[in-house]
Amino acid sequence: MLLERLYDDDLAHASYVTGCQRTGEAIVVDPRRDVQVYLDLAAKHGMTITAVTETHIHADYLSGTRELAARTGATMYVSGEGGPDWQYGSGFQEATRMMHGHRITVGNITVEAVHTPGHTPEHLSFLVTDGAASSEPGYVLTGDFVFVGDVGRPDLLDEAAGGVDTRFDGARDLFASLRDRFLTLPDYVQVLPAHGSGSACGKALGAVPSSTVGYERRFAWWAPYLAAGDEQGFIDTLLNDQPDAHAYFARMKRQNRVGPALRGQLSPLTEYSASELRADIEGDRVIVVDTRHHSLVHEGTVPGALNVPGVAKAASYGAWVYDPEVETRPLVLLIDSANAAAQFRDHLLRVGIDQVDGFTTPLDGLPTVQPKTIAPTDLDQVDAALLLDVRNRTEYTAGHIPGAKQLSGGRALWHTDELPAGKILTYCQSGVRNSVVASALRRAGHDVIEIEGSYNAWVAANTPQATAA
Repeated sequence: MLLERLYDDDLAHASYVTGCQRTGEAIVVDPRRDVQVYLDLAAKHGMTITAVTETHIHADYLSGTRELAARTGATMYVSGEGGPDWQYGSGFQEATRMMHGHRITVGNITVEAVHTPGHTPEHLSFLVTDGAASSEPGYVLTGDFVFVGDVGRPDLLDEAAGGVDTRFDGARDLFASLRDRFLTLPDYVQVLPAHGSGSACGKALGAVPSSTVGYERRFAWWAPYLAAGDEQGFIDTLLNDQPDAHAYFARMKRQNRVGPALRGQLSPLTEYSASELRADIEGDRVIVVDTRHHSLVHEGTVPGALNVPGVAKAASYGAWVYDPEVETRPLVLLIDSANAAAQFRDHLLRVGIDQVDGFTTPLDGLPTVQPKTIAPTDLDQVDAALLLDVRNRTEYTAGHIPGAKQLSGGRALWHTDELPAGKILTYCQSGVRNSVVASALRRAGHDVIEIEGSYNAWVAANTPQATAA
């Protein structure tokens, strides 16, 4: 039996490849959209991907199910549960709809669908049985149902899909799914979730990649509520202090339901010289994405550039600052190599940003501007219309600069109507997110001044220093 976890640190997303080494058949569960990693893994093990599936209609990344099926000829399987409002759309006409108990067989491996609603109405988990070793399942791929130490939040349909108070029914469904599906499994069954620490799909996700039913039964925060049959206590605790949902989740949900556009084999990105780009920049026909650290960006960047620092979080931050449903101008990356540019494009594909046109390495020869910043000790010298905290609600609640309004970075570009016309002072925790958000707000026409060092620097400047005895 082959069972491998492929983890994307950018979006804290896990997908899985499992298969039968005897027959050389494999199935991929919850793939991301840049699918070469699955093709490479199958080739490494001399296997053929014959099936591809997903646990539910995702909100935090764009699914690779259609892309992988198109590239391999694999059969698609998607949930048929959840009622008429939660059925997959036109892009999945050729997919097999699975109901509770449906089984997919790849050689000696059996993957059985278990309907586990709560996070979403159509959500499935998958029991995996290695028929060569046992007739009983040894693993459960829980998607966004059960995480290590947590469960999937039931409020995203309200936050990202236009629902109204669906969180309460979702929370009740989660309680029932835990009681009637998850806790009926043997303690030894290994739990393999679709997300890890850092995902916005829950509030207390562990950094450990896997767990067991028995461990979660004993140690998860929700375990005492299930043991006591305390549904209301579970609901109250679950819905309290969930992190901000990013605005781009709504777009992911819509696109994943209908079926993400197919990309196929991608051509190499064009490398532009500064002279080739200058006229397009000055004519505002392209958008430059400055991938450097914000400390370098503050020394000078291209006018109107978006700051998305480095490849590691390109999908996360890129989706904060660029909305492909509104923006049509292509993106040109300011980045240090062709290889880094290709990786950056792959990350953006994971959140449906397909508009990367090319890259350039030099800043010399391009028009530049220096973003406005201010020292945390000089805030009273600016007549600002707004002091804006772009951190999450939980961070804001834990402590913030007096007088600040909170609007998380993943929502700011979608709520510019809430921002005044005058000067806006912005900050995050250390300055990274602040630079990302400030670049998008400037491009949207706002007069933004970043607080140097953000909240950490403000706290340091306002903390009395101990004196030596």
